Amino acid sequence: MSAPYVMGLDGGGSNLRAVVLARDLTILGASEGPTASPVVAGPGPAAETIRAGMRAALAAANMPPEQIAAVGIGIAGALPRYSEGWLREVVAAVLPSALVVPSIDYEIALVGALGERCGVLVLSGTGSLAYGVNAAGESALVGAWGYLIDDAGSGYWLGQQALQAAARAADGRAPSTTLTRAILDALSLGEPLDLVLWLYQPGGPRTRDVAALAPLVLAHAEAGDAVARRIVAAACAELTLAARTVMRRLDLAAPRIAFAGGLLSAPNPLSTALCAALGLSALPQPRHTPVVGAGLLALAACAR
Repeated sequence: MSAPYVMGLDGGGSNLRAVVLARDLTILGASEGPTASPVVAGPGPAAETIRAGMRAALAAANMPPEQIAAVGIGIAGALPRYSEGWLREVVAAVLPSALVVPSIDYEIALVGALGERCGVLVLSGTGSLAYGVNAAGESALVGAWGYLIDDAGSGYWLGQQALQAAARAADGRAPSTTLTRAILDALSLGEPLDLVLWLYQPGGPRTRDVAALAPLVLAHAEAGDAVARRIVAAACAELTLAARTVMRRLDLAAPRIAFAGGLLSAPNPLSTALCAALGLSALPQPRHTPVVGAGLLALAACAR
């Protein structure tokens, strides 16, 4: 097809974005919805969310399904090697004749940020990872193990380190830190021991609540608190190690580097330190959003 229309789908842990794109990346229609991660919502509800988002994007573009040549889809928690059949089935229910290009959320973030499937992405949000693709198309992933195994350098990790610092300071096992009072105030708690009831209350893990403490760590590091600075320095070292491990595994000497995730999207002590550690003169700015990255994968598939 000389001028295909394609669809891009970006399903993160919090929401779903869908776009209909022309070859020149003009967005003809778009929609947003709740999380489409099968890990978070369950496979059935996630599938319905994706299909609803696809239909809404088609309606916004005023376009029949037959005009969509290909769909790029990256969904958190749906790694193609395990979920390709599910992804194809979900898309086929709305676009039965479209070519399906299964991906994952961090891959479409890389493609969107750099405009091509080549380079290295470092991500620090609630979780953390580094992901890269070399010129031969070989890929490598470091991290993304989740908070119970290893999300070093992530928002959750920063929040957890801050809670540990507050607890150890309260015991007298470690130096005092301004983070203690800041955390207690943010959580409306009276004393450090109240953190135990806050953290271990019924209802499942407080992953996002712990990750929400990360901005406090960055702010207090910037204000000069020695403990917060050490936490940020350790986070930077972990993210640097992840990025350099990807480069080593893919034999990448000087790749283009992109940042993603809330903790690396704006200048702060962590993003600035990571730029310096990786030899970047400035915070890298993405060319496109991840959902457009999904569309770029679909366009590339049409061109093959």
